[in-house]
Amino acid sequence: MRKPSDMFDRDREWAALVRFASDEQAGATLGVVSGRRRQGKSFLLESLCQEAGGFYFSAQEATDAESLASLGAALTRHLDPVAPFVLPDWATAIDVLLRIGRDRPVPVVIDEFPYLARAHPALPSIIQGAYAPRRAERTESRTRLLLCGSAMSFMGRLLSGNAPLRGRASLDLPVDTLDYRLARRFWEIEDVRLAALVHAVVGGTPAYRTEMIRYDRPRDLDDFDDWVIRAVLSPGSPMFLEARYLLAEEPDLRDGALYHSVLAAIAEGNNGRGGIAGYVGRKTNELSHPLTVLEDSGLIVREGDAFRGNRTTFRIKEPLLTFYHGIMRPFWPQLMRATATDRIWRRAERRFAGGVLGPHFERLCRDWALHFAEDRFGGWPADVTAGTVNDSANRTTHEVDVAVIGHADGAKPPLLAIGEAKWGETMGVGHLDRLRRIRALLTASDRYDTSSTRLLCFSAAGFTDDLRRLQNQGEVDLITLTDLYD
Repeated sequence: MRKPSDMFDRDREWAALVRFASDEQAGATLGVVSGRRRQGKSFLLESLCQEAGGFYFSAQEATDAESLASLGAALTRHLDPVAPFVLPDWATAIDVLLRIGRDRPVPVVIDEFPYLARAHPALPSIIQGAYAPRRAERTESRTRLLLCGSAMSFMGRLLSGNAPLRGRASLDLPVDTLDYRLARRFWEIEDVRLAALVHAVVGGTPAYRTEMIRYDRPRDLDDFDDWVIRAVLSPGSPMFLEARYLLAEEPDLRDGALYHSVLAAIAEGNNGRGGIAGYVGRKTNELSHPLTVLEDSGLIVREGDAFRGNRTTFRIKEPLLTFYHGIMRPFWPQLMRATATDRIWRRAERRFAGGVLGPHFERLCRDWALHFAEDRFGGWPADVTAGTVNDSANRTTHEVDVAVIGHADGAKPPLLAIGEAKWGETMGVGHLDRLRRIRALLTASDRYDTSSTRLLCFSAAGFTDDLRRLQNQGEVDLITLTDLYD
């Protein structure tokens, strides 16, 4: 089955869907496709149905009766029977979908499945019953039913724990945002610095370039400021309210004010539970539920500290949310009036550099170390995260931006590398000395094997000549923006 020529990348997702949809084995099968909105899930599934002659139905927010009527009308258009389909209940509807695959493997897609399940909570159990192992409607069908949804918290529970459909699905496919390298290709940006700047604002969501801003992109570095103003900060742009809609789309996020405050706390650099609680004005134990919901919704990620096993940090996963809470939310009344947007952006540029670009660059460095630098450290990374090292002799702590941990073949896992990342600072020998001190402290702690630990300096601003000479002597690895992208 050929991949459509207008589909950018998604080779892994397309191959998984084709394998699932074209499986010749007897018996109906079930698959789940999930991902936040605007990642291209519907485009993938519609393309699959077009190529394979399948049936695609996109649910809407509606009553149970209206949804059944809409599905019956869609089936009538697709199958062209003698009489129109009238579906009395969901059990009948699922059996009709299974009959589509009696003669051959055929994909059948129910998009926005959470809308249907919200109106009829028993629907997952009905599908479970329809897929009973010895039921003739299942065994005599080769329907490849795909349930798709954007409500991440709901979709995450669909196959988990004691959920009715647990163990029934033979495909569980997440459709994530494009990584930073793919995003640069998708936006067709040659300049790596400009690519990093754009990614720090809008991330790797495909629709932000296509439907949302109609392929508007900064022409060069000099156009970046004007692009931010016209494409993101302008009330006339669909991107202006997008960060707010990301929360509104999740049904489990009922207390919008609390969740926005939690995200604002993280965007301000409060990554631990205590810091978030202090910022929000709640007790630490009162944040367990909102943090879990935000994590299940794919809006934040929970990361362990590389050197403190009992310490957890939270980071915003979607760059647009960091940009909104760091840059837009503090000036929201003024931005709504759209009378001084350029002055607001100039005033916020320092916040952008320190609160958005700096942490985002650190994230790019960790992503590079985990996914694109497997040959640089003499071993395959098992985990890449940040960490905090205690320096009791100097009564201080050291933050490590990048800690690359290898697979533990022996008693202690190897610490392949530690690194520091600076977006707007030229790095020199002082930064290397700090890393040397951290490596010595970690060696003394005896938690990791540091015998082959490399020292890494990441900079988007460059390095001093002295530091470059030390690189030539093999004492440090210097990684530029070009290295991250190419």
